[in-house]
Amino acid sequence: MRFKRNDENYVYSFVGKNIKKYRKMKGLTQDELANLVNYSPSFIANIESSTHQTFSLGALWRIASALGVSLHELCYDRDTLGIDNLKSTKYIN
Repeated sequence: MRFKRNDENYVYSFVGKNIKKYRKMKGLTQDELANLVNYSPSFIANIESSTHQTFSLGALWRIASALGVSLHELCYDRDTLGIDNLKSTKYIN
């Protein structure tokens, strides 16, 4: 499902796409990511899908940390801005 930019669900849509992108870049399955952040696999699947799944800033931070990217990278709206050339910021735990 596609949301209009002025719909509050829009942010969940592109953040979910970014989570999926970075998860795949890291070579993780949804189950593996869920295990790393101590959430259910269905929670991760719902975030990445086009269904409406809300999540807390804390959940987003845990996911970003597990993927080794910044919150900014997960919240970056590449579709609207037409830019996809951010360099990944790696964090060391």
